[in-house]
Amino acid sequence: MIRSVLFQSVKRLHPAYAVTVYRQQVSVLNFRRNLSDELRSKFEKAVKENDVVVFMKGTKESPMCGFSRAVVAIMYAEGLENFHTINVLADEEVRQGIKEFSSWPTIPQVYIKGDFIGGCDIMVEMHKNEELRKLLLENKIISE
Repeated sequence: MIRSVLFQSVKRLHPAYAVTVYRQQVSVLNFRRNLSDELRSKFEKAVKENDVVVFMKGTKESPMCGFSRAVVAIMYAEGLENFHTINVLADEEVRQGIKEFSSWPTIPQVYIKGDFIGGCDIMVEMHKNEELRKLLLENKIISE
């Protein structure tokens, strides 16, 4: 059953990153807890109502760690200025809850059009090989 749950969440990701995500999700099982319905709804609402959401340490105006800073820099480099950020340092329940919601153990976490994309390492790679730009263009989040 655990494998099927992990596989279902991995299917939503970009295929190139599915194996990496699956491996990291296995490690998440070590600290899973029950995510409240209220918090799950809050996360679902945020990712549905915003084209791009970054759960990060700090805000896009003031990132509080290097990984969050790198993701913000990538977003700006792609021409994206209007993206939503949620500061996980402001609430410990949000900080731990987003890890369970996404089955991803690290922060920052990026969602595009409701789909979990990944963390800093994946964003850097997608930016380098222009996959992020293609994804943003395909979803009409940025224009040429």
